[in-house]
Amino acid sequence: MRYYSLNKYLRNRFGCAIAKIRLDAGLSCPNRDGTLSNRGCIFCDEKGSGTGAVRSGVDLAGQIENGLIRMRGRAEKFIAYFQSYTNTYAPAGRLKEMWDLALAPDEIVGLSVGTRPDCLTDETLDLLTGYAQEYEVWLELGLQSASDRTLELINRGHTAADFAQAVSRVKGRGIKILAHVILGLPHEGEKEALNTAGFIAGLGLDGVKIHSLYIPNGTELAEMYRQGRFKCISQEEFARLAVSFLEAIPPDMVVHRLTGDPDPARLIAPDWSRNKHQSIALIRQRLEELDTWQGRELGAPKPNE
Repeated sequence: MRYYSLNKYLRNRFGCAIAKIRLDAGLSCPNRDGTLSNRGCIFCDEKGSGTGAVRSGVDLAGQIENGLIRMRGRAEKFIAYFQSYTNTYAPAGRLKEMWDLALAPDEIVGLSVGTRPDCLTDETLDLLTGYAQEYEVWLELGLQSASDRTLELINRGHTAADFAQAVSRVKGRGIKILAHVILGLPHEGEKEALNTAGFIAGLGLDGVKIHSLYIPNGTELAEMYRQGRFKCISQEEFARLAVSFLEAIPPDMVVHRLTGDPDPARLIAPDWSRNKHQSIALIRQRLEELDTWQGRELGAPKPNE
């Protein structure tokens, strides 16, 4: 592989196939409940970029049980992934209850928590530090872009400096940190993508999730698109940006994701984002054609050489 995939990392770490079970804890977000804003990020829909399982009437215990039943044929061990909304946006006592529940099955060997950089109390970090003594713990922090101008445009409610400060508070606790970034945001191109890559590389993060920007129905971004104020990039342009991004991050940074994965029923555009496997294939093809790899721009040697 010309990039350090999550599958490769997990097989090296555990010696077997590992899968994630996506969970919705029913939490909210300060960018939606009025604490910071009522709008949310312009690309975030009513499911909070997650499963929306709680709204469908499935409690956390049921989600865990259903996830294990569904995924047992694909993997031997599992990571509980709290995905929807902001999964540290609750008192530490409630967080402990839901994380203890998720880690109770013997087959679950890790915890992955998606959240915002401005929603990390000392009590929450202490709690995660305790889990990290026994489990694989990933803290997934939404960044999206290192440009404060872009962060304001997409209504993130925090700055790049806020993100860096959060990372500094987590470092040294045994918790692995990854950033979520989006390629193809409004008014961003290769220059901005490389700036974001350099920013996270400088912070010494353990991993990254690269998302393509897609437009779900019911979002502010959807209105911008309908009004002609925003145009999606092509699948080929996304693959080009992703390869440039990979070249600019350290070779030991685990790549958890290479593209977005929208709900087809809610997707407005771009149509190509329905086929994530094709997008990944294009990225891999471009890496091969250019004979390039993750970390090349930082002087990393070609893999297997």
